Amino acid sequence: MNRSRIFISMVAALMTLALVASGCAPQNKDVILATTTSTSDTGLLDALIPVFEKKTGYVVKTVAVGSGAALTMGKNGEADVLLVHAPSSETPLVDSVVAINRKLVMHNDFVLVGPASDPAKVKGEASTAAAFTKITNSSSLFISRGDDSGTHKKELEVWKAAGIAPKDAEGKAAAWYQETGSGMAASLMVASEKGAYTLTDRGTYLAQEKNLSLDVLVEGETILLNIYHVMQVNQEKFPKVNAKGGKAFVDFMVSADTQKTIGDFGKDKYGQPLFFPDAGKPEF
Repeated sequence: MNRSRIFISMVAALMTLALVASGCAPQNKDVILATTTSTSDTGLLDALIPVFEKKTGYVVKTVAVGSGAALTMGKNGEADVLLVHAPSSETPLVDSVVAINRKLVMHNDFVLVGPASDPAKVKGEASTAAAFTKITNSSSLFISRGDDSGTHKKELEVWKAAGIAPKDAEGKAAAWYQETGSGMAASLMVASEKGAYTLTDRGTYLAQEKNLSLDVLVEGETILLNIYHVMQVNQEKFPKVNAKGGKAFVDFMVSADTQKTIGDFGKDKYGQPLFFPDAGKPEF
């Protein structure tokens, strides 16, 4: 190692010691973030996490899974902070005080996409449930994530609204209904390759659109609203949880600068934002 590198290393070490001594640097730097795949697949976390790390000194380990799996990680004390989009499944964790400091962060929406040929003739349907009924009646192929994610939960909500069970009581799926068990980007690719329909969050669709042969066919209904919250895992339930790191991430996500970044994210590339900031607003 040459002298300049030695000098730089010494300066960096001294700065770190000074930060620790002043109380500015966190003692436990590692923060485990359990989050939905859409925040990762859209590239949003790539824009946010380096800023958080630089501002706070924390180092984030991101585990991008379906919201159901992320919430399970929180329930088991395997994460410090959660960023998810399954409100009805988040409530039990808050009620049991496993999750605390839950904050509204942002929203976008779900859309039904499919091939331009639209074999089920669903394009322009005002009701997503009616579109699902047409898909069923025409036996058109539908790709489901099947992974207990926020998107999968929303899809099941629409099937219920349509009065349709794509799987029987024994769990056997109809021939036209296929589950990937994968994230949104991968499921979109499967739907594209097979000329199938699928339900997706708009952000991931826009981020992947150039690689897909899928069009947005049904959109805009209230049931398709897609709401994201951030919350800490309670250290009183799980002593090993990094409470300070989790709180720092929650505070960061609802800060004015971060909310502005969220509102601008995607405009330059897609001509529209992928998410809409909601911190401080009333719950939907």
